[in-house]
Amino acid sequence: MARRLPPLNALRAFEAAARLGNFTRAAEELCVTQGAVSRHVATLEGWLRLPLFERARHGIRLTAAGQAYFDTARAALDQIDYGTRQLQAGPDERRLRIKLPPTFAIRWLVPRLARFHALHPRIDVQITTSHERADFAREEVDVSIHSEPTPPAGPGLRRLFGETLVPVCAPGLLANGPALTRPADLAHHVLLCSMNRPKDWPTWLAAAGAPQIDGNGGLKFENAALAYQAAADQLGVMVALDAFVREDLAAGRLVAPFALRIPTMGAYYLAWRDQQPLPERVRAFDEWIAEEAQAMERA
Repeated sequence: MARRLPPLNALRAFEAAARLGNFTRAAEELCVTQGAVSRHVATLEGWLRLPLFERARHGIRLTAAGQAYFDTARAALDQIDYGTRQLQAGPDERRLRIKLPPTFAIRWLVPRLARFHALHPRIDVQITTSHERADFAREEVDVSIHSEPTPPAGPGLRRLFGETLVPVCAPGLLANGPALTRPADLAHHVLLCSMNRPKDWPTWLAAAGAPQIDGNGGLKFENAALAYQAAADQLGVMVALDAFVREDLAAGRLVAPFALRIPTMGAYYLAWRDQQPLPERVRAFDEWIAEEAQAMERA
């Protein structure tokens, strides 16, 4: 069945005028005269047999039908624009290079990455893990993710989510080990933590009213991902970040023996190098990861 498509030049003129709110600015963007834009819009209205704009002395305003049609037209033209850019992009323009801490990659990003690939199959993702912050002036990195107590300085920046501490352990540890009914009972358990986060246990213990317990004792690991695995293997109790254990808690792979959750001053931020215009691969990843973080916060 043949597609029922309007005159495409008229559609472009309408979308530009609706987006910019002005026939003159639409004409400048399309490199035509204002009269040409006006004629294109009139042609489209005649083809649709519907008024798309209300014309007044002080400008134009979309009708209800015009607003609905603009939403559809803009989404369609955005998709065509994105597909065209992706088709014309060379291998380097399609490669998204991400630098981030190993635990964030393992516990949060990688389990969600299939959704990004499904939306943007032509973007090749290259992941490098490190606890060191990215140096955009020296490293071949497009975006970085890192935990910071305050927003880091940079040309491009987005806050993803904050940090909330919660002790977790394997269900078997509760069933077979010493009781864990109050924070003081942690004195009878092995405390697990990352060497990169030495303040987490002392922060939670102080808030829980158990500062007498040595938060720097127990088993320490090079990165928190190993500590999470040790907790799953019943080696002890891990002071976790809530964002990294939500799925494990929901599935019952880990349990939180205490309801107390303590927010820290830190948060995870996405940063990118100073590039104008922002590459499509970076813009796509920024929009996607922001939606993923917001969905997690809502849940």
